[in-house]
Amino acid sequence: MKPETADLPASLPHWRWLDWPVPGVRAGHSWRSGGASAPPWHSFNLGDHVGDLPAAVAANRRRLSDTLGVQPVFLRQVHGWGVQSLPCPNDTEADAVWTEQPAQGCCIMVADCLPVLLSDERGRVVAAAHAGWRGLCGHHGIGVIETLMQVLRAHAPQARWHAWLGPAIGPRAFEVGEDVRQAFIAATPPSQAHFLPLPGRMGKWWCDLPGLARDRLRACGVSEVWGNDGSDEWCTHTRADLYFSHRRDGRSGRMAAVIFLDP
Repeated sequence: MKPETADLPASLPHWRWLDWPVPGVRAGHSWRSGGASAPPWHSFNLGDHVGDLPAAVAANRRRLSDTLGVQPVFLRQVHGWGVQSLPCPNDTEADAVWTEQPAQGCCIMVADCLPVLLSDERGRVVAAAHAGWRGLCGHHGIGVIETLMQVLRAHAPQARWHAWLGPAIGPRAFEVGEDVRQAFIAATPPSQAHFLPLPGRMGKWWCDLPGLARDRLRACGVSEVWGNDGSDEWCTHTRADLYFSHRRDGRSGRMAAVIFLDP
C-alpha cells in the first residue's frame, strides 16, 4: 500500500492526509487555502517570517494543531543539513527533525523546496527533511538526506525506511545556473541526468529536484519512495490554486508537511 493522497473532505480545505503504509504513523501536508491570512499570503500561511500579520499566522497554526491533534514544531530552516531531535522549541535552527516519541509533530515548511517525510517500517521512528537544492547537494555529497539517515540508522540500525516526497517546484519550472548543476555533478556524477538545458539559454538548466532527492534516498538504502513524481500536479510554481511559491510570487506564504506517531 502506498501513501497516496486521501480524499479531501470539504471541511478541511487547508489539509490533506496521506495514507501512510505503516500503522501508527500519521502524515500529511497543507494547502494554501482555508486560513486567516490576507493577500499576498492568502490564506493558510504558516510562516511567521514572511511579513504576514502575527495574529493571522497564529490562527493558522492553531487550526493546523487542532486538525492534527498534536502540536507541530516549526523549525528555523536555513537551507543546510542540521538535524534536530524532538522535543525542541519552535525556531530551533535545523533542516531535518526526527523523533521516537508519540504526539511529537515533525514539521517542515516549504514554498518551492521539497519536503521529505520518513518512517521506519514498524512505526517506531518518524522524521522530516527540508530539501532545497543547497541542503540536498550538501558538502562533498553529504547533505540533509545523508545526515538525517546517518542519525536514523544510529537509532534503528536494522530498520527499513519509507519516504514520501511532497509538493515542490517542478522540473519544468526550476531554472538554475551552471554553478548548481556542477555542484551536484561534482558530488554525484549521475546527477547530470536530472538537468536539462533550457532552449536558447546558454548556461541555464531545468533542475529535477524530486529526481535528485529520490537518487539520494535510494543511495542511502531507502527503496520505498512515493509521492512527488515531477508532474505538474506536484509543482508549487505551476499550481497557484493549490500551493505557495516563493519563486513565482516573491512575497509568499509557507505550507507545511508533518509526520508524527499516534498519541
